[in-house]
Amino acid sequence: MLDNSPQRARERAMSDFLGGEAARAAAEPLIDFLTGEIAAFEAENGIDWDSPVAHDTLREVWKMSAARGFYSYLLPTELGGQGLSVADICAVREAALMTGSVLAAHVLGDLSGPPRVGHLFKQASPHQVETFLQPIQTADLAVCFALTEAGAGSDAAAIQTRADKTADGYVLNGVKRFISGGSFADIAIVLAVTDPEAGAGGISAFFVDLHAPGASKRKDYEVLSGKGAHADLVFENVHVPAENLIGREGTGFRLGMARISVNRLLHCSTMMGFARLALTLSVERAGARQQFGRPIGTFQAIQHMLADMATDLYAGRAMMFDAARRLDAGHDIRAEASMCKLFCAENGFRIADRAMQVHGGVGLLKGGPIEFIFRNLRTFRIVTGTSEIQKNTIAKALLDRAG
Repeated sequence: MLDNSPQRARERAMSDFLGGEAARAAAEPLIDFLTGEIAAFEAENGIDWDSPVAHDTLREVWKMSAARGFYSYLLPTELGGQGLSVADICAVREAALMTGSVLAAHVLGDLSGPPRVGHLFKQASPHQVETFLQPIQTADLAVCFALTEAGAGSDAAAIQTRADKTADGYVLNGVKRFISGGSFADIAIVLAVTDPEAGAGGISAFFVDLHAPGASKRKDYEVLSGKGAHADLVFENVHVPAENLIGREGTGFRLGMARISVNRLLHCSTMMGFARLALTLSVERAGARQQFGRPIGTFQAIQHMLADMATDLYAGRAMMFDAARRLDAGHDIRAEASMCKLFCAENGFRIADRAMQVHGGVGLLKGGPIEFIFRNLRTFRIVTGTSEIQKNTIAKALLDRAG
């Protein structure tokens, strides 16, 4: 169903590549790594689209990626990255997913590594850089971001986890829910209330050692996108040293929201990468699958589905790259980032749904890319801000600009 020979995977990845020369120079060795060494690693370890990957195996991947420089690839040059523009980062991420590599996101550290903490280097103390951030860059520690709770998702300011000050630090109590990367993280960036009377201004951010006494994980559930990557984090009287406070007390909420527009935009590159792969595979399927003596791609019903998929994809990619270039030029893209996230999530899932229809029964098979893409693109209508929250953000930004 998926021709993932190195040559075909490279061709898919670099087809219709919309990054500049710097992005192309960065993408090509990454694509070679994914289609060569990582593809062989997946085959040797029996890794497919449906198999949860053991945490020890993931750590091997992170270390392999860090040794080759790809783990910090999308950071500024001073942090070991390529110093790419946001538009070029989107192009590189999209191309990586187009290879059909199951482990592409892990190679780039999306759930565990430098992309999650690169913006913290400016706020972190020298102690925090040495103790947490640098070991994350070298894949010696895995990190997650812990904000969501049972009663605090879209309303992030409603968190209840408390960090009460003591003579030598803080005592942390609370439960964080559905934390991506939480199941294999060593360190969590935790948002907790330090001043309950101050609302969002009473929320602080901390580096928390998930191996500390009183810290534990609950990971007995499976989310739609698969097993093994999410967990609830439980904190029962966990001592957090004073030097683990990030920035100043009361700045945690602002710190957590500071990169939300960029993050939403970068998530669009994941959505569009998966959607492009789904469309490419659907075109190949339509040309190869025979019914009633001819390829199904000759039937108008299939042709219309492919046309709709391509149109949605073109619109989503155009929005994403336009917003990225606006951001690179210094514009406020709060509204545009939410427009992109809304459009790419809703229409990316429509592309996946039609891809499954084109593939028929084969598209339903666990372990194949279409079923995996379908599940994952459905989750993006909820994660990093639901589609409904994006509409609120867009409307507020428009009204603010008009006022």
